[in-house]
Amino acid sequence: MAFRAFGGRVAAVAATAGAALVTLGGPAHATGQPLPYVALGDSYSAASGVLPLDPTASLLCARSTANYPHVIAERTGAELKDVTCGGAQTKDFAGSQYPGVAPQLDALSDDTRLVTLTIGGNDNNTFINTILACASAGIATAGQGDPCRTLYGDSFAKDIDGKTYPAVKAALEAVRNKAPKARVAVLGYPWIMPAKAQAGCFLKMPIASGDVPYVRDIQTHLNDAVRRAAAETGSTYVDLGTASEGHDACQTAGTRWVEPALFGTNFVPVHPNAQGEAAMADLTLGALGLR
Repeated sequence: MAFRAFGGRVAAVAATAGAALVTLGGPAHATGQPLPYVALGDSYSAASGVLPLDPTASLLCARSTANYPHVIAERTGAELKDVTCGGAQTKDFAGSQYPGVAPQLDALSDDTRLVTLTIGGNDNNTFINTILACASAGIATAGQGDPCRTLYGDSFAKDIDGKTYPAVKAALEAVRNKAPKARVAVLGYPWIMPAKAQAGCFLKMPIASGDVPYVRDIQTHLNDAVRRAAAETGSTYVDLGTASEGHDACQTAGTRWVEPALFGTNFVPVHPNAQGEAAMADLTLGALGLR
């Protein structure tokens, strides 16, 4: 997510509201050399908001050494090149996101054997616009009704289908072209909101009760777009839907994998905490058969 803009806007909302080596079957690694692993993606990959920060990364990326790529590398002994960056969009794979931050695809090569990523949530500002628009609408109605659905209808879903899905597919194709021998795992996003309106948490996530399923449906739509793009590019889709059920931002500390907009522990809200990142690593290892 574009965490800098998100953090500032959430503040405004708050004011208004109050070591074994692993091989993947490639002959180049039959000698027991560490697996060349490149981590791409946005703030859900970078674990923006989780300490400690990675001293090798630009501060603008807010990359954590507790992110799921670091967990995967630690568990497998892989040789990690981590270029994840908070706020990344699909366009930042081929272009520089910030001054001094190289295009993410530059990290890939013919030697790369494993690639992981989360991407798509920042395209069209999907996450930011959904949470902030619905939070603002929820505050205006004191948490009653479904003002966000009334105002925005299927506009978010149309953007995901018409813009995000083809952009994610093109990004995955570009990854394939740059790292043709790599296994590519693209993760879905863990649940931010619960499935049922009555399970909402207005004081922590100021979404009107009737909009809780609406926000959840938008995320479902985004994850499905990522899943389709993965399937059509020969990538592995890591489904977090079932596993992250009951670990949304409305749950208590120690249970939730994603921190809420208000009264959370991360310095970047509405992002996975360290527990969530560890779970994402475990699910990715399972999906790749690397447990």
